[in-house]
Formats: sequence, C-alpha cells, structure tokens
Amino acid sequence: MKRRHFLGLAAAAGVVGSLPGVAFGFPRLKLSRAADITPLELSDAEWQERLTAAQYDVLRDHATEAAFSSPLNDEWREGRYHCAGCDLVLFESAMKFESGTGWPSFFEHVEGHLLSELDFSMIWPRTEYHCARCEGHQGHVFEDGPEPSGLRWCNNGVALRFVPA
Repeated sequence: MKRRHFLGLAAAAGVVGSLPGVAFGFPRLKLSRAADITPLELSDAEWQERLTAAQYDVLRDHATEAAFSSPLNDEWREGRYHCAGCDLVLFESAMKFESGTGWPSFFEHVEGHLLSELDFSMIWPRTEYHCARCEGHQGHVFEDGPEPSGLRWCNNGVALRFVPA
C-alpha cells in the first residue's frame, strides 16, 4: 500500500467514524477486466524507459496534470482515445463531452477496458479508474456528467493517446 493511500485511508476512517450515515455522493463502481485482455506487467525501470516523465507521474504514481494543460481537452475529431501506457482503447470520440473542468471528459467508456478502486488521497473518498491492461492511473469518475450515464470520466490527457479515425 502506498503511503498516500495509507494516510488518506486513515484520515477518511476518522471522518467516516464521526459522521455515521453520511451519503458520500460518489459513484460506487466496481469495474472488471474483459476476459480477452491480458494484464501487462513491466518493471519500474521498463515503465520509466517506456513513458515520458509526465506520463510516468500520472500513470504509475497517480499524479494529476494541471487543468487545461492537455491538447486533448480541445480534441473533437472522430477517433479513439488509447491508454498512453499500453495502447488499449479506453474511449471513443462519441463518448467525449465538454465538461468545463480542464480535463478530457467522457460520459461512457469501452466496457471491460477500465478497472476501479476507492481513492482516499483527498480524504473524501473518490472512485479512481485505471487501464484494465497496464493498470495505469487515468483519472476519477464523478456523478455530474450528462445523460445517458450521468457520469463524468475525468481523464488526465497525458495518460491518453488520440488516434484519429
């Protein structure tokens, strides 16, 4: 368990313990890997060689890029968004919407291509999601997206690679 997860979990436990019955308002999603996806396991040295420093920070160390820093935030051509770590398709361009948050946002994902876990790094629990092949951190999902899902898959642009149709 990483130090940030332990500290976040410990702090959240204290908050949760003092607020019984509170509804947190985050999506309680349990995503699973599609049967045809084989996990990609590389050493830390191999990841560092494969990724840029910014990609490594986000995909392997769970960092967040600065809002409005990604050119993918303004990408509206038809195509697909692949994981920058392993090239698995995560989103289709038709799933993207303008959230105004400064990060590429999607209301849906390619089924079976993302995994989820609870993230307590900001004290309040959030649903974090990862690529199902390389388990690279992509972003967080929130319940303030458009119909039909009502969800906003808020992605770090540096964790994606856009492939035009």
